[in-house]
Amino acid sequence: MIRYYPESALGQLEFDKIRDLLVEKCRSVYAREKAAALRIHTRLEFIQVELQRTGEFKSLLEQGQYFPNEDNLNLSLEIKLLGLPGAALSGEQFLQILRLTDALRQIFHWFDRERRLAYPGLASVIKDSYYEKAIIQFIDEILEENGQVRDKASPELAEIRMSLYRKRNELRRLFDRIVARLNKAGYVAETEEAFLNGRRVVALFAEHKRQVKGILHGESDSRKTSFIEPEETIGLNNEIFSLEHAENREVNRILRDLTTRLSAYAPLLAVYHDIAGEYDFIHGKARLAMDVHGIHPNLQDGSHIHLIEARHPLLFLYHRKSQKTTVPVNIKLDDKNRILVISGPNAGGKTVAMKTVGLLQLMVQAGLLIPVHPDSTLGIFKQIMIHIGDEQSLEFELSTYSSHLIHMKHFMEQSNGRTLFFIDELGSGSDPNLGGAFAEVILLELLKKHALGIVTTHYLNLKVMANKTPGIVNGAMSFDEKLLQPLYQLVIGKPGSSYTFSIAERIGLHPDLINSARKLVDEEHFRLDKLLNRTEQDLRNLEVKDRELQQMLKENARLKTELEKTLHKEKHQQQLQILQEQNRISADRYSYLKEMERKLKQIIFEWRKSENKEEVIKQMQALLFNQKEKPAAEKFKKKFDAKFQEIEGEIRPGMQVRMKKSHQTGIVRELRKKKAVVQVGMIPITIDISDLVLIKEKTKPETPA
Repeated sequence: MIRYYPESALGQLEFDKIRDLLVEKCRSVYAREKAAALRIHTRLEFIQVELQRTGEFKSLLEQGQYFPNEDNLNLSLEIKLLGLPGAALSGEQFLQILRLTDALRQIFHWFDRERRLAYPGLASVIKDSYYEKAIIQFIDEILEENGQVRDKASPELAEIRMSLYRKRNELRRLFDRIVARLNKAGYVAETEEAFLNGRRVVALFAEHKRQVKGILHGESDSRKTSFIEPEETIGLNNEIFSLEHAENREVNRILRDLTTRLSAYAPLLAVYHDIAGEYDFIHGKARLAMDVHGIHPNLQDGSHIHLIEARHPLLFLYHRKSQKTTVPVNIKLDDKNRILVISGPNAGGKTVAMKTVGLLQLMVQAGLLIPVHPDSTLGIFKQIMIHIGDEQSLEFELSTYSSHLIHMKHFMEQSNGRTLFFIDELGSGSDPNLGGAFAEVILLELLKKHALGIVTTHYLNLKVMANKTPGIVNGAMSFDEKLLQPLYQLVIGKPGSSYTFSIAERIGLHPDLINSARKLVDEEHFRLDKLLNRTEQDLRNLEVKDRELQQMLKENARLKTELEKTLHKEKHQQQLQILQEQNRISADRYSYLKEMERKLKQIIFEWRKSENKEEVIKQMQALLFNQKEKPAAEKFKKKFDAKFQEIEGEIRPGMQVRMKKSHQTGIVRELRKKKAVVQVGMIPITIDISDLVLIKEKTKPETPA
């Protein structure tokens, strides 16, 4: 457990409010009690497991995945009774145990092999337990779904209930006859069934009660109705009453026996109860993380803080309601810079920045996710010390400064390398020169003890000291002098001005009063504060220009990326066109070779049956060497163009055609669906109709006489 000083430290850092929010997110008594007593740990491995489990459950919630922890069960009493000799749980209590066991059955079933690998943190909650199906089997054998003991729970109970059934039917028939007779006589006030003291009675008008023999069990409030147990039914009622007592005794015996049988599983059921509560507790932490946009930061053992875009969770929730933006802070404390001195105007956010660091550190060590950038890194501290506000000791009648020094004495004596401290307005409450001197001594002593911490101040000497002392760094809260309002932005590496005279001028204080105040201030002091004022505004202007420059660089980078994408796309398009052209050429070549193969087969066939071998050889030569001799092909085309012309029309047998690819001419002999048989010289060739063009011979011009 972490040590903290003073006792109110957690309250000053508002950790108690975070605990209250967590309690509201939990449903079971186990989880709510654990949240109310939320512990802050110092063991890295334990904190890692807690953060991992919370992060995994948050992931389930974000993905909308179901996890079987719906029941809000509190069975502490039942489980204790289960382990006591001679105790007997009721049917309803056994149903609660049944629900708990079934809930664990669903949880064990949910963690299949894939989910155990995907959610190792959540799976580790049940790693040392197991599911025992005998518990549900024992209860199901004895109890109905409504919690009543089954008839077959024992032979004795079955016999008793059968006797009860018969006797009640017999009583009902007898009673109906009696009521009908009395109703006919005009004695019955109400014909509806009535019971008093567990006995069946008839409601009679009070003036007729002496007309019916039996036992008077009571009267109505108006005394107009009397409830009589007729004499004829007394014996049956007694038998039924006796059987009901026997039934109750047998039921109690069965429940006591079931309690004894299940007592061996009392320790396991206690584990089940804790597991169900633990998952509810993790669920509550995950829901809180969803609200504050919490994430799992990096952790390392040792004293180290590196917060990026850190937000105060309570301030974040408050601003979200009013749709305001919470300004994040960036802080880094390590061996090189152990102490941060924050200066700046009042109400500028110094204390909030300090509390943000302290609260987030406590939350992480309590296993809670925090609203920071995922690259943030936090160490593990064993001691937290804080001093905020003007706390006086009324018991010892101490002044503000005396109380302040008592706290500082404890800080200096108890601090070590695993201490994280926070001091608001160090040195305040005393003469500025003397208080400032003591403040320097305190800071140097804390630095010597290797403690990490944050200090807020208005003292100029502390700002100067931070600037020249290794291990101490300045920080300033930004302030807009023109608008006269804080910007709540922490800037590390420079001190801040208090803007005392600037604020006075802006609010309209008379210039003479301001000048009088300036004369009372040491000239060097005033000149330094004014220099800080001007430096801060210059830095703000530089930050604005730097942001503009960074924006321009981002825009240039974006344009460069888009240009590269465009060039790459164009190059890809060109490569695609080349590839398509190569594919088209390859396809044409393949078609040509297939056509050549077909024609050669046709020529061989003609060779075998033809008597004119020379003509076939000429056809073969023309086919084989025509494509290789381009000049000859061009000459052939010119001769063709001189002799023939293409015409439009439907291709039919007997028509003269030209082959598109080889420019050969022939006569169509036969049509076969999409194919045509063309007679080229002595050889008939089968070809696609789409590869043919109709032609006719050109008419020769008449020569003049």
